[in-house]
Amino acid sequence: MSEKFKKLEKLLGYEFKDKSLLKAALSHKSARSGVNNERLEFLGDAVLDLVVGEYLYHKFSSKKGEHNEGDLSKIRAGLVNERSFAKIASSLGLGEHLIMSISERKSGGDKKPSLLSDALEAIFGAIYLESGLECAKSVFVPLVESEFKNIDKDVLKDYKTRLQEITQERLGLLPKYELIGSSGPDHKKSFEIALFLGDKEIARSVGASKKEAEQKCAMIAVEALKKGSK
Repeated sequence: MSEKFKKLEKLLGYEFKDKSLLKAALSHKSARSGVNNERLEFLGDAVLDLVVGEYLYHKFSSKKGEHNEGDLSKIRAGLVNERSFAKIASSLGLGEHLIMSISERKSGGDKKPSLLSDALEAIFGAIYLESGLECAKSVFVPLVESEFKNIDKDVLKDYKTRLQEITQERLGLLPKYELIGSSGPDHKKSFEIALFLGDKEIARSVGASKKEAEQKCAMIAVEALKKGSK
């Protein structure tokens, strides 16, 4: 187990002083080992929400005039979620390190996005407990930048596809995007797009290009549908 820990720590870029913390972060409740990662996951969720929020605040300075509060909230929502965390966890090979029951692993538990995401959050809860917020940030940010090269575009790019999959499966409908209007000089135009499902308008957004505005609309719709399904 210690050799596996070394491999994971190398990929993380962080070495735990207290290996029991890392073991706890990797322990799924099915292992019934007397400890699991649920409490660390709870803490890590809050830690990563703050880390990502601060990172985006500084990365997209208001002086650049490109991303307002609403944009930053949408980008953060695109990063701080199960899908993105599972992607980062997969890049670390986290599944092979998870401690779980034989039956859970046989059922594909080591590949489930929810369990990978939970374990990633738990690991950063553990790093925070051991070394503080600045250390957690210094470890997490390089992982984010490695997986999402153009962060604002990368976290948005899948939303049109995801929305289409959701609406076809649940409603048997395809989303339709309609240009409402454009404004601004030719070198700095903005485009307003409305998103419809059937005859009902679901979302409306503005972007520096039609594609960007469509992606923002799709993100709003995906998040709304996710909330509605809970």
